[in-house]
Amino acid sequence: MRRKAAVAGQFYPGRPDELRRMLGSMVDPAAPKDKAVAVVSPHAGFVYSGPVAGAVFSSVELPDTFVILAPSHRPIRSLFALMEEGEWETPLGTIGIASDLAGSILGSTPSAKADPAAHAAEHSLEVQLPFIQFFRPEFKIVPINISYLASFADLECLGTAVAAAIRAQKKDVLIVASTDMSHYVSRDEAERKDSLAIQKILDLDPRGLFDIVGAEEISMCGFQPVTAALVAAKKLGARKAELVKYATSGDVTGDDRQVVGYAGLRIL
Repeated sequence: MRRKAAVAGQFYPGRPDELRRMLGSMVDPAAPKDKAVAVVSPHAGFVYSGPVAGAVFSSVELPDTFVILAPSHRPIRSLFALMEEGEWETPLGTIGIASDLAGSILGSTPSAKADPAAHAAEHSLEVQLPFIQFFRPEFKIVPINISYLASFADLECLGTAVAAAIRAQKKDVLIVASTDMSHYVSRDEAERKDSLAIQKILDLDPRGLFDIVGAEEISMCGFQPVTAALVAAKKLGARKAELVKYATSGDVTGDDRQVVGYAGLRIL
C-alpha cells in the first residue's frame, strides 16, 4: 500500500528540484548535531514553519528509523491510527514502514489500530518527511496519527508502548512529535501561552503539559503527540530538553494581530 503525498504543491513545493532548493534554504547541514531521543517539530506550510523545522532536524543526528507522532485534524476511527506496512511517497521519493516496530506498538497498545485511511489526507505527519529526506535518502518510519479524544492515560499507554518497542529494537530510533503552537491569537498572547507549554516540555513534564494546555486554553494542536513523546523519551532515559527555535507566522506576514506559533525542541 502506498500513501501518496496529499499536500505536495500546497504546504510545500510539488517539484523535487523546487522542494530541495527550498529545504536547502531552511536547513544547516554544517550545524553541530547531538544524539536525541525525540524532537518536536511544527507542521504548517514551509514558508511559515519551515525554518523552525529545518533548525530542529539540522541539530540532531538522524538515524534510519523514526516513530512519528502526529495529531489528526479530523475525526478518525481509533485513538491511535498506525500504518503497519506499505510506504509513503513525497516528491523526493518513497519511504518504507518499519513493520516490526509498528507491529510491536500495535500489539501492546489496545487503543491503537492499523488504519491507513486515517492518514490519507492528514498533513501533520507528511510535512516532516521532506526534512528527513533532505539529509537521509533512505529510512523507515512508524506513522501514528493521534485523535484529539485521547486522554492523558491513553497517551501514557502509547508512550510506554513506544518506548518498550524502541528499546526492544536495540538500535537508534528517533521520535518525532508534530505540533504547531497557539493559533490565531496576537503575537503577545501566543508568546505568553506558548512559553507555558514550552516550559513543561523543557521540564520533561508530560502531565504538566497536558494539564497546562487545558487550564490555559492553549490552542496547541499537537499537545497530545508531544505528551506521548515525552512519556516515551523519559522511559528511554532522556535527561533534558532544549528549545532550538521559536517563531510565529507574523515573522513572515508582518501581521502580529493573529498569528500561529511554531516551536522546535530536541529532547536528549
